Amino acid sequence: MNYKRFIYYQGTIGMASSMIFPFYILLIRNVGDSYAQFGWAYGLFALTAALCYPLIGKYADRVGDKTLLSIYSWGMAILLLFFPLASEVWHVYMLQILMGVLGAVQKNSEKTVLARYVTKEIAGTQIGNYHVWTSVAAAIAVIATGYLVDFLTIASIFYIASLVFAWSGLQLWKLETAKT
Repeated sequence: MNYKRFIYYQGTIGMASSMIFPFYILLIRNVGDSYAQFGWAYGLFALTAALCYPLIGKYADRVGDKTLLSIYSWGMAILLLFFPLASEVWHVYMLQILMGVLGAVQKNSEKTVLARYVTKEIAGTQIGNYHVWTSVAAAIAVIATGYLVDFLTIASIFYIASLVFAWSGLQLWKLETAKT
């Protein structure tokens, strides 16, 4: 896996994530009754991720970064197709639990790839550049999605983000696996 290609991959998934997360509350308001339900949905996501980190970390070196990132990309591509179909709050809760597992896979893998590829002497500079490009991609996605929601439906952004996640999965096939 080449560092620049990894940044491109992470920028792509950052865009896909940013397309849905800021506008996610609109979907919850269409399905649920309160902001407390949004709190529960996001809390379930965060708690599930927290509980999954030790298991994912344990298997990360055996399974490999590319495999885990591929699971994340394709898993999110499939999972997002179900969000527009959620008609009850418990549907959203179940989807959030699954997203928590996938989110833990992504965050753990992101850190391990960075640990493997940055040069110790300039790690701060490289990680700073990494965050610049992934944050710019996310910002562009949030702004563009605001316009998309004005012209399309809230459900459509989940489908578009699903396609972007699928695209990121295809990008992974081009990345070489790290030699340890």
